[in-house]
Amino acid sequence: MVFYFTTNSQKGQFIFMGRDKFENEDLIKYGLPEDVWFHVDKLSSAHVYVRLNKGETIEDIEKETLEDCAQLCKANSIQGNKKNNLDIVYTPWANLKKTASMDVGQVSFHNDKEVKKIKVESRCNEIINRLNKTKEEQYPDLQQEREKYDAECKQARQAIAREEKKQAIADGIEKKRLDELKSYSSVMMEESMHSNKDLKSKYKSVQDYEDDFM
Repeated sequence: MVFYFTTNSQKGQFIFMGRDKFENEDLIKYGLPEDVWFHVDKLSSAHVYVRLNKGETIEDIEKETLEDCAQLCKANSIQGNKKNNLDIVYTPWANLKKTASMDVGQVSFHNDKEVKKIKVESRCNEIINRLNKTKEEQYPDLQQEREKYDAECKQARQAIAREEKKQAIADGIEKKRLDELKSYSSVMMEESMHSNKDLKSKYKSVQDYEDDFM
């Protein structure tokens, strides 16, 4: 089961989290490149995600959405919910590192430099209540969603490759045409130069040329 929350995002970004560590494991395994992961720093908590739009980065998360995610992490942490001035870490899904020796739902990071922090001074019930009113329980097939995403990305890459190939062929044809035109112009110029030389050798003056023409 996955819980989905509607935010006040103007960009269409939405929040979701797993019900327990087993759902968290699937979210880790089948996440998308547009997902950003949130968790209470150094304490047990829910794994909260925000899904961005394609082309967006972690820097594009709206301030209110960022605060919503942080508050959800705090509210869904047994220890963290009781503490103030709590750090929440967040990082792109692609930076999550999972090894065979780790417990279910446990992760580390490929690159610590890609991990950001936001501090939550205290629980904000207004935010939690607003989000809980939008809460929806769903049972998505995360593996199927990921496979569909990968297939769509593959099709998009293939379409781009086809267009690039068509453009390369068109560019090649145009280059050949210009080269042939340039070659033809050179030949014509050379023939013109030969003709002028022939005339000069045949006629000693313009008057001789005009007399012969007449």
